[in-house]
Amino acid sequence: MTQIKEFFDKNTWTLTYVVWDEKTRDAVVIDSVMDYDPVASKTSEVSAKMVIEFLRSKELNLQYILETHAHADHLSGSQIIKREFPTAQIAIGEKITKVQEVFKGVFGLPEDFKTDGSQFDRLLKDGEEFHAGSVKIKTLFTPGHTPACASYCIDGSVFVGDALFMPDYGTGRCDFPAGSAVELYHSVHDRLYELPENTKVYTGHDYLPNGRSLKFMATIAEEKKDNIQLKAQTSLEDFVRFRTERDRSLAAPKLLLPSVQVNIDAGHLPKPEKNGKRYLRIPVS
Repeated sequence: MTQIKEFFDKNTWTLTYVVWDEKTRDAVVIDSVMDYDPVASKTSEVSAKMVIEFLRSKELNLQYILETHAHADHLSGSQIIKREFPTAQIAIGEKITKVQEVFKGVFGLPEDFKTDGSQFDRLLKDGEEFHAGSVKIKTLFTPGHTPACASYCIDGSVFVGDALFMPDYGTGRCDFPAGSAVELYHSVHDRLYELPENTKVYTGHDYLPNGRSLKFMATIAEEKKDNIQLKAQTSLEDFVRFRTERDRSLAAPKLLLPSVQVNIDAGHLPKPEKNGKRYLRIPVS
């Protein structure tokens, strides 16, 4: 039987999941977090170590560290976890190469920064089925928030990253470079909403709207009926109009600039300079 354990990082409103087979102990981690203080420009490993300690306590065999996309609101903790579980593979949808190409220019990254996805251990194709030991996973591309977003279907559950949130919060924003409200509509309406209605949807974030307690799981049926931005009967035109207007009103995520340049490099921090310090690039406009 597949088991799921969530970890909630209140600083970035991020959900990390450990999914494992109770019998074989084979496991995956989805969307891990490296803590980052933007004022002090200081990283820490508190969130990732909570996941590592859980994996150890359950004696789990970590097979994969999965990313749903190159996050713009938190730094990935994948390299921290891989350091402790070196045989685990870091995997992401193969369209990460498109995001790397876009942001290599945005950040003026060095010429030798590769945009072929080779920083990751495995690039996954749309519809690809693979096994993390005994855990069967199907990759479902769900672009729109970014062009490289992927969801992961595991034993009657789907881990959707930022494509969908809880029904009372809606969907992910689409105003990042190469994002598309049209693509997000089709990803949700024509792909996720075509999954069996009892499929459990696990979201990548929860923002606790109206002061409610944490929620991170709904069914496809609940999303289709109650999602405040995109119901089953919502038209493409209405959603794109709403999402475009909504996105114009949103401030950039506070960790946008540090997050993206680390996450397109599979969670690696920049290499140290001659003085031993690492430097992130901050474009000025």
